[in-house]
Amino acid sequence: MNNFIFRQIKIFLKTPLNSKFWLIVALDAVLLSIAHIAAYLIRFEGSLTDMQLQQASSTLPLILLIKIPTFYITGLYRGMWRFTSLVDMQNILKAVIISSTLLVTIIVFTTRFGGMSRSVYIMDGLFTFILISSLRISIRYWYDLQKNQLKNENMSSTPKNRLLLLGAGEAAEKIIREVKDNPHLPYTVAGLLDDAPDKTGKQIHGARILGTMRELSFFAEQLNIDELLISTATATGNEMKRMTRLCEESGLPYKVIPGLGGIIDGKVSIRSMRDISYADLLGREAVSLEQKKIGNYLTDKIVLVTGAGGSIGSELCRQLLRFSPRKIILFDAGEENLYSIQMQLQHEHKYNSLVPVLGKVQDRGLLELVFQQHKPSVVFHAAAYKHVPLVEINPWQAIHNNVFAAQLLIETSIIHKVNRFVLVSTDKAVRPTNVMCASKRLTELLMLAYGRNNWDGSFSPARQGVQSATTKPKSRAKIKPHHTIFMAVRFGNVLGSSGSVIPLFKRQIQMGGPVTVTHPEITRYFMSIEEAAQL
Repeated sequence: MNNFIFRQIKIFLKTPLNSKFWLIVALDAVLLSIAHIAAYLIRFEGSLTDMQLQQASSTLPLILLIKIPTFYITGLYRGMWRFTSLVDMQNILKAVIISSTLLVTIIVFTTRFGGMSRSVYIMDGLFTFILISSLRISIRYWYDLQKNQLKNENMSSTPKNRLLLLGAGEAAEKIIREVKDNPHLPYTVAGLLDDAPDKTGKQIHGARILGTMRELSFFAEQLNIDELLISTATATGNEMKRMTRLCEESGLPYKVIPGLGGIIDGKVSIRSMRDISYADLLGREAVSLEQKKIGNYLTDKIVLVTGAGGSIGSELCRQLLRFSPRKIILFDAGEENLYSIQMQLQHEHKYNSLVPVLGKVQDRGLLELVFQQHKPSVVFHAAAYKHVPLVEINPWQAIHNNVFAAQLLIETSIIHKVNRFVLVSTDKAVRPTNVMCASKRLTELLMLAYGRNNWDGSFSPARQGVQSATTKPKSRAKIKPHHTIFMAVRFGNVLGSSGSVIPLFKRQIQMGGPVTVTHPEITRYFMSIEEAAQL
């Protein structure tokens, strides 16, 4: 405690004090005097005897001597009162309680309240809090008046889009506050809609909740709304579909804010408004797997990810960070993709235990070098060709890139005693009807074969570098058991991934169509990139 007081005194002596500081101190001294006199007047019903006047006047210097330094030590004079908030009110209350306790303690030890009223000091503390808080709030109110005056001047010269918010929760409150505080934003909030009937008629920062979302078209027309904003951060897929349908029926442009995570991180802003994403319309709750079990074989391990710069591979790398791996080896054949994920992990996620490897999995020499130098214990194989039409035209590349590359990686993992090997596949490999899916199914079958200790240790076509599926091993050795655990996962249509149809459909819609759906009655099953990486 002594060190804290000494440090505060040292800061006080070093800090240059301007005229505003002394003005606030002087005003506080006046308010403290008023609070003390008011406590006496109320306690004795407005009639004070000479003795009571003498008590009040003799105690007043002690009050100023205790409370002003206490206010300074507790930081009341370091605040910017134009931004007074509930936190500042809590600090004032803390300072008042500390100073009043000190004052009463000193009086007890010196006079034991002989001939003095105890209730005076209770009321003194109460009035002190009210008056000191009122002064700070008045300062903020004065600054707000100045700001509103400037805002009105800017509004008269800058056209504003009238915004109608769908949802009256925490996210909407942040949006309204930012619009009011920033006169340069091209928006003004005309009102809100919310499906909770009990909210109708209430206000958030002066913006009124007009009714329910079913009345969107009516209020949009009555209030001359220019744009709609979906400000419901916790909306499910079905709720999002309903709101987007209502927005489309109104004929007005509409946007959405980030989800609940954006609110928690404090990132919700009027600038974070964005167009509706297909991920918003997934239609179901996102699936979250058992993170603890996943982390048991990833924490403090060296992990190799092939295709690390791709859509699924890059998200997989980001998800791996939560389990604190010792090192991540980023293996990718695309220079730009590899550089992008490396920079993102280093600069945005502050993870530097990375080894970027630029090359193809089919490069046996490079693969051997990577495994010898870094000795990964977990391998995620996400590198593969995924676009069905392209692979149909170039069938041999599917075999070379999907099958031989995976076979070489599997055998290298066994030789170097990798603990776990995870193969990323596609759901279309269940019943393959084209070359791409057949190549992925063949890769799965190879993995199953190797996983049953069926490799005899001889060189395979992939390890020989011979591009022929009919090449036979030179020798047959005795089957050698190994301890590598093989796992495969099949993904459906991953929203936003390089192999998904969604980016193609979106581009076709932007160009005015047509949308090349393969069959009018087809049913597609989607998952998010985050879900795919967890899986």
